[in-house]
Amino acid sequence: MTSLVQRSSGLVQRRTEASRCAADKERPSGEEDQEPRRGEEHDDDDTGDSKETRLTLMEEVLLLGLKDREGYTSFWNDCISSGLRGCMLIELALRGRLQLEACGMRRKSLLARKVICKSDAQTGDVLLDEALKHIKDTQPPETVQSWIELLSGETWNPLKLHYQLRNVRERLAKNLVEKGVLTTEKQNFLLFDMTTHPLTNNNIKQRLIKRVQEAVLDRWVNDAQRMDKRLLALIFLAHSSDVLENAFAPLLDDQYDLAMKRVRQLMELEPEGESVKANANELLWAAAALGRGAVLLGGEAGHRLVDGTECG
Repeated sequence: MTSLVQRSSGLVQRRTEASRCAADKERPSGEEDQEPRRGEEHDDDDTGDSKETRLTLMEEVLLLGLKDREGYTSFWNDCISSGLRGCMLIELALRGRLQLEACGMRRKSLLARKVICKSDAQTGDVLLDEALKHIKDTQPPETVQSWIELLSGETWNPLKLHYQLRNVRERLAKNLVEKGVLTTEKQNFLLFDMTTHPLTNNNIKQRLIKRVQEAVLDRWVNDAQRMDKRLLALIFLAHSSDVLENAFAPLLDDQYDLAMKRVRQLMELEPEGESVKANANELLWAAAALGRGAVLLGGEAGHRLVDGTECG
């Protein structure tokens, strides 16, 4: 019964958004002439923001998962924690700090290859630099899956507990507060008080949602290698963190179905084959391979990166 109510509320939300879009289309042509063209508007979004509002993959995934008014993620989402650790690894790879070891003559699989430090130059982000230091100082090196587990604190080895990055969500939320995206409040939950971070700059989140939507709708290229690597990584990671559907909630039903169909197409790609193509980021595809692995695939949606229980 609850699921039926949730589905119907989702339909109402998407139809409400559809009525708004219809109203926008009915505006006089004079007003439309004053608006930027679709391509120009996209370019402005990428270049118009100041450096303070350029977000990392971790911040984007967290922002997609946060409830706008309440200022916290769903209590039932037990995979965003590990998903955020995956974001750190891919962010460092995209910035040229990490890479996978060579596959060798035996052609090791992506999940069997170790993560090695390509450059130890500081990124300017405390969380990224902390993760980078752990990876650089660890010998022998670990695999992508092992690092996600270690950074999440999911290890039975007490000698490796120091790898855990604590309070990641709270630290990322504070970064977003400093960038003017969120604010900080205290909420009382009867038995305890909790610090929350409601949305204060809706424009940034709406631009983020629009980028994700357009990637699988208006700007769909039907070829993962032609997609922007950062945007492709965001889709993979948001899907693995169980927050991607939040970006599709405002869509019409047929748009929603098409978007999810194309996301499934991306998820069904063969990571081993994609990783050997020109200009492919191997670490990104190693993270994608985790989502396909039976060990890490779970939950009702069937798209968790790692079944995590740590709350940070």
